[in-house]
Amino acid sequence: MLPLGECCCNYEVVAPGVRDGHRAHIPVSAFLIRLSDDSLVLVDTGMSRLHVADPELTWRGSPSENALVPTMRPEDSLLFRLAQLEVAPQDIDYVVNTHLHFDHAGNNDLLGGAKFFVQRAQYEQAKDNPSFPNQYWNLPSLSYELLDGKARLFDAIDLFPTPGHCEGHQSVAVDLSETGTVMICGDAVYCQDNYDHDSWGGQADPVLARESALMLASVAAERQAMMIYGHDIAQQRTLRLAPGASYR
Repeated sequence: MLPLGECCCNYEVVAPGVRDGHRAHIPVSAFLIRLSDDSLVLVDTGMSRLHVADPELTWRGSPSENALVPTMRPEDSLLFRLAQLEVAPQDIDYVVNTHLHFDHAGNNDLLGGAKFFVQRAQYEQAKDNPSFPNQYWNLPSLSYELLDGKARLFDAIDLFPTPGHCEGHQSVAVDLSETGTVMICGDAVYCQDNYDHDSWGGQADPVLARESALMLASVAAERQAMMIYGHDIAQQRTLRLAPGASYR
């Protein structure tokens, strides 16, 4: 798990009705997987490393300027985190984007040698859509394989369509030989408070998001999988991070 900074926002963005009005720094992450053949898969790419120098870069002058404020130290860039693991961008063979929002696809532009997997419905929604800043991912140098529903990759990774946060959102189950299955929820589930308080109003389609989240919980229970939420402050402190990394 690669910690890639934080996004400052009102807590009702992730869990309405729980701590409304509370300003929170929610974690942003990516996940690096080494397959049995030594290929490398990255799940999401975080916020652009350019936010280290310019936090307002993406949303300056837009309605989201104060709603979503990146907070990144130099060591929170994807380049730094990969270097900690002695991995260069050109070493990444595949990328799975749960979706194409700026905090999940912000460094796609660094990974021109990789094949990207994204749901077709998400790609079509995000293309030329300012809510999914295209400058980070919609580039002729990048190769996307568009998926239509559930998929199995490399005999170790299952992709589950989990719409509700956006069209074509997908979550990622990873079978680890030593420690069981990990379910990377992406933004299908922001945090444990979503389940505890049945709070889904922060999603684009709360009804559909709730259905997706309950499906994920059922799959995780069946597979005895650990669920990793998209932006859970408390959970982040309990997880294994890239060597040398820490959560503030």
